[in-house]
Amino acid sequence: MLDTSVLLYDFEAVKNFQDNDVAIPITVLEELDSFKKGNSVTNLHAREFIRYLDSISDANMLQEWIPIDGRKSGRLKVISNGGDHVDANKVFGSKKNDHDILNAALRLRADNPEIRVILVSKDINLRLKARALNLEAEDYETVQVKNIDQLYKGKTELILEDPSVIAKLYEQGHLDPEDLMEDTPPLNHFYILKSHGSSALGWYNPNSRLIENIEMKNIFGIHPRNAEQHFAMHALMNPNVLLTTITGSAGTGKTLLALASALEQRSQFKQIYLARPIIPLSNRDIGFLPGDANAKIDPYMQPLWDNLSFIKNQFKENSKQYKKIDEMIQTDKLRIVPLAYIRGRSLSNVIFIVDEAQNLTPHEIKTIITRAGEKTKIVFTGDIFQIDTPYLDAQSNGLSYLVDRMHASPLYAHINLEKGERSELANIASKLL
Repeated sequence: MLDTSVLLYDFEAVKNFQDNDVAIPITVLEELDSFKKGNSVTNLHAREFIRYLDSISDANMLQEWIPIDGRKSGRLKVISNGGDHVDANKVFGSKKNDHDILNAALRLRADNPEIRVILVSKDINLRLKARALNLEAEDYETVQVKNIDQLYKGKTELILEDPSVIAKLYEQGHLDPEDLMEDTPPLNHFYILKSHGSSALGWYNPNSRLIENIEMKNIFGIHPRNAEQHFAMHALMNPNVLLTTITGSAGTGKTLLALASALEQRSQFKQIYLARPIIPLSNRDIGFLPGDANAKIDPYMQPLWDNLSFIKNQFKENSKQYKKIDEMIQTDKLRIVPLAYIRGRSLSNVIFIVDEAQNLTPHEIKTIITRAGEKTKIVFTGDIFQIDTPYLDAQSNGLSYLVDRMHASPLYAHINLEKGERSELANIASKLL
């Protein structure tokens, strides 16, 4: 049995349970009806599931099990709430839609004692209530990273016995992977090489099939402070990498590096877009603030403006770089926009940076990437352990899903930043508080 949160997260969820039957409480249809109007991704999913149900249903939808996509096994049925069984509304002392969903599951189990009934929900509290009523309850795990602790990090540290290997890397500029390991490295993977007091940074080039030396450099006034930031900068500046993800906790420099790299490459792209998913993929939330669209989104986009100000302040006010940033903003070469503006668009010859991407669903991530036209580079940054969106967590958010699925592509590079560089005070607070 699926609840509303699952269908709002993935409107095709009913197709992902193999040969098992799928039940939908009628209360879920009522809740989906309240979500069908609007332009957000949840509104889209509500409409898509309602259309799908209409395409396969008939007059006996409440009485008969309907085959899913014409399959011999795996059926779908809408379940009513009533029946002579434990009433969740009375047990929990209030009348709620969640309790009606629980009642539907209890009735289904009572009417079919020979089958196993499992309530699948993205709502943790609903799952806890189900277990309190001795109902089996699980999270929806189909579009989910199975083991978040083993999520791809993008980098490996190697301790070498022979220091001449590092010397060889500096002299030749590259190494054969067989000099370091038996297996073929992941594409665009980064390496920290250490041996007897010497060290080097390298990356696996999917074109040359060699581990190449990474030269340390600065971009638009920003100086990388550790190896991971050098890796991030390399991925961001690599013209062959069209999709980059940077994860890490607050203060590791994710947004700053992404913005600085975009400014450094400004001549290669028609425009630079910056966005944050604080506002859903619709404009409904920005209407509560006064002013035009730009004035409304400014409070949500302030962290991006802060990073832009930090970069500007690396230069004197009369310098060419300082004036260039102001000019780019005035001429719309650099734009800070809500994600709502990209739906239905084709973004060609732009670099598009999405901050706080951990608050996006896998479908929203896919929506953004599929907007990419020719000569477009997309960058996602975020902390997968700091989720602000209901029904998402470290395993089910779009950023984790993207890292897990894309790291075998030559067009993609990822790096996880672990060392905070905001300030000594911020580092101490992060560790001790």
